[in-house]
Amino acid sequence: MQFGVSSKIKQVARIDLPGGGQAVVENGYCYVGHMDPPHGTSILDVKDPQHPKLVAQLEIPVGLHSHKVRVKNDIMLVNYERYQSKEKLEAGLKIFDVQNKSKPREIAFLKGERGVHRFTFDGQYAYLSTDIEGYVGNIVMIVDLKEPSKPEEVGRWWMPGQWTAGGEKPTWEGRDHRCHHPLRKGDRLYSGYWHGGFVILDISDMSKPKLISHFDWSPPYPSPTHTTLPLPWKLMDRDFLVVTDEEAGKLAPTPPAFFWMVDITDETRPIPVSTYMVPGNGTGDLAGRFGAHQPAEQLYDNIMYVTWFAGGLRAIDISNPYQPKEVGYYVPLPGKGQKIVMSNDIFRRDDGLLFLVDRYDGFEILESEL
Repeated sequence: MQFGVSSKIKQVARIDLPGGGQAVVENGYCYVGHMDPPHGTSILDVKDPQHPKLVAQLEIPVGLHSHKVRVKNDIMLVNYERYQSKEKLEAGLKIFDVQNKSKPREIAFLKGERGVHRFTFDGQYAYLSTDIEGYVGNIVMIVDLKEPSKPEEVGRWWMPGQWTAGGEKPTWEGRDHRCHHPLRKGDRLYSGYWHGGFVILDISDMSKPKLISHFDWSPPYPSPTHTTLPLPWKLMDRDFLVVTDEEAGKLAPTPPAFFWMVDITDETRPIPVSTYMVPGNGTGDLAGRFGAHQPAEQLYDNIMYVTWFAGGLRAIDISNPYQPKEVGYYVPLPGKGQKIVMSNDIFRRDDGLLFLVDRYDGFEILESEL
C-alpha cells in the first residue's frame, strides 16, 4: 500500500490530533470523539478550513472511552463506554450544552451498565447501542431529549435471546449478536447487529419497536456487520441500503470486510445484490486492518465516501447499484509515530468538504473533485 497518494481528493489541511473514532460538523465547528483516555472529545473551529483551531478538549478517566459524538442545535451527546478496566466506572450517554464552544457544560448523564457504543441523534430522539444490566450484548434504546437536561427512555428492542434476566437464552457465543449502530429514516430504524447481521425495525410507535426483517451473512462472511445506511432516494426505481462490514482483524486467511448494496424494496426480504472491495495487493502483511468500515452518513448524491482503515478513504459510485465502482481515493501519510494509516470516520459537509479522522493520530480536511 502506498501512502500519501490520492485521486480526485485533495488535502486542504491537517493537524495532529489524538486518535479519533468520529467527527461531526455543525455551524463551523467540528466535534471529534477520541479512541483512548485521557482524551474524550475535541471541538475545533473549522470556519477557515485551511487553518483548523482547537478550542476545547474534554478529558475522561482511564478505563473509559468516549469515541462517538453527535451535535444538534448546540446540544452535544458523547458516549462513555467502559472497557479494559476492573473498576466499575460510570458509563452511559453524557449530554452537554455547547453554546459556548470553549466551555462545554454538562447538563445530564444517562447511565448504563457498560455504557453506550454508537448512537445517532436527530435533534429530539437519540437512538443508542447500549449495554444495560439484564441483557447480553448491546440492545437498541430510544431516548427522548426534548428536554436535554432530562433524557427519558421511550422504547427498546433486543434480539430474542439477549434478555437473559427474562429467561431468554442466546443461541450464539458471548456477545456476538449485539446492536452496533442504529440509523433512522422516517418511521424505520436500521441497525447493524455485529455477527447477528442487521435488522430493520418499525418505530412508528417508539414505545414498541417491531421487527420487520433480520438478515445475516456472518457466517459464511467473516466480518461483523457495522453500518446500515438507507438511501433517501431510489436507484433504478428500487430502494437500497448501503451496508459496511467492519474489518475486525488481519486479512489472512479470510477476505477483508465488504461494502454491500442491499435491495430493500420489499423490506421484509432484504436482498444483497452486489459488493465492492478494494484489492488487497499484499496488504495482508500490514500490521493492522485493511477493509471497509464507515461511510459518510451525509448523502447528497450517488458518491459514497467510505473509510477503509489502512486503505484510507475510498469514493464509490453507486449509481448502478449492481456494479458499484471506485472513482476516487485518498490514502493519508501515517500520523505521528505510525507505520500505517487507520482512517476511521468521515463527515461530508454540504459544501463538499470532507472531515477525516485517523484511529491512531491525525485530523484532515479534504476537498473532492467528484
